[in-house]
Amino acid sequence: MNPEALRQLLQDVRADRLDIDEAIGKLRHLPFEPLEFANVDHHRALRCGFPEVIYCEGKTAKQVVKIFRRLADHGGNVLATRASPRIFRAVEKAYKAAKYSRRARAITLRQVEPSRSTGVIGIVSAGTSDMPVAEEARVTCEIMDQRTQVFYDVGVAGIHRLLSHSSELQTMTAIVVVAGMEGALASVVGGLVAAPVIAVPTSVGYGASFQGLAPLLTMLNSCAAGVSVVNIDNGFAAGYMAALINRLAEPADATNAATTPPAPPADDAE
Repeated sequence: MNPEALRQLLQDVRADRLDIDEAIGKLRHLPFEPLEFANVDHHRALRCGFPEVIYCEGKTAKQVVKIFRRLADHGGNVLATRASPRIFRAVEKAYKAAKYSRRARAITLRQVEPSRSTGVIGIVSAGTSDMPVAEEARVTCEIMDQRTQVFYDVGVAGIHRLLSHSSELQTMTAIVVVAGMEGALASVVGGLVAAPVIAVPTSVGYGASFQGLAPLLTMLNSCAAGVSVVNIDNGFAAGYMAALINRLAEPADATNAATTPPAPPADDAE
């Protein structure tokens, strides 16, 4: 149950629109709901500010749909990562409003009106091949109500492409940098900006990149002080961390005056 739904529930009890037994029924599955194959954490939105996220790999379509339904029924937004088109089709049958990002392999369901951040998160990718991981970060940020701006295919092999955006990058509140091969881009960006940089190594690269181990080690050994690192190909973790940072940077009196973020690339929909 998201905080707004819980607040409304308590207000309904106080105003005698809902009796205590009905309220207990609605709260019965806090803090978690046991299913045959999972324990769905309904308390996470209250603790952490965003509901539990469904990781789809290794789960059947039926399992994903059941978890998705339990989360959606509590009224919050829902995010499912690493979802195949087959899993999305199963979810879409139950929730027509669900959206699928083919490139990010992510399913989102928005049920709460967005309250867009005033700060902007930069999403930077070294090459076009890194875009699926970058898109996972972007989708995660945006379902968490964070504005984003993308800077794609600006790797160090053509560093002038990155430098042409240096003034824009310096206005970002947090930056996610996604790179494979040798992974040097995160250090370069970290040396250009005052914002925290969350580096994501990808498994993109030839044999000696060892499926992302080489960029992971490069990023961990970054000489730029403001760079932190998440796991290989983990765009979700980077997007989530950037969203938390951006929330902390919000002014206390921030309003919903921020503009809607740009639409994703045209081939993004299923």
